[in-house]
Amino acid sequence: MVVTYLIERPMFIDDLTYSSKGKSYRRVLLRNSYRVNGVVKHDTIANLSNCSAEDVAYLKKSLKLAKQHTLNQETAPFELKQGPSIGAVWTFHQIAKDIGLVEAIGDSKNAKLVLWMIYARLLGRGSRLSATRLMNQHAGCDILNLDSFNEDHLYDALDWVEKEQAPIENKLFQKKYKRAVPVFYLYDVTSSYLEGLQNELGEFGYNRDEKKGKQQIVIGLMTDGEGWPICIEVSD
Repeated sequence: MVVTYLIERPMFIDDLTYSSKGKSYRRVLLRNSYRVNGVVKHDTIANLSNCSAEDVAYLKKSLKLAKQHTLNQETAPFELKQGPSIGAVWTFHQIAKDIGLVEAIGDSKNAKLVLWMIYARLLGRGSRLSATRLMNQHAGCDILNLDSFNEDHLYDALDWVEKEQAPIENKLFQKKYKRAVPVFYLYDVTSSYLEGLQNELGEFGYNRDEKKGKQQIVIGLMTDGEGWPICIEVSD
């Protein structure tokens, strides 16, 4: 995209000295000019007649420099490029800090990659590869202080967070409830069926989706009485 500046309604100092009844007067107006159907017209922006001669001279010089700068911009067009988006990822990261997730998950590279996968899922559903490509559109590396990575690094981070899940959940639990431990919990399960027979977690059993001959996994979620998630687990 090439953008140029156009001079529209340029401002100028209308400085006029005139005589009336034997006395000399000076009228100084800050005005702009424009055309309507080829006819030049003026608008008065401010009356500067009470300003000192030094102030008026300074304003004249400033307007002259501004006009020269605008003309230079006209002769030197420049190209605008869209940089990485920052707003959404920054917002997600602030929320993660507020709820204690950033502190609980730690500052390792794997922890940052897990955070990015969470943010990527909020930005748009997709695979690990799509989460990698999504980083090209968003300033996640800058916000999370991450080096470049690929989808294999994300799979490694998933292996890491599986081992660290219980400690992370415990830290989040302690931060939220401290000594006021909930006395009422909610628990529910759902399931997802799988195509093929190679998933190590998949098993045959009662299928809520009524898909006969399909292995499935079961996902259990526990929350407090207000629905705030406490832990989640996938089993066969």
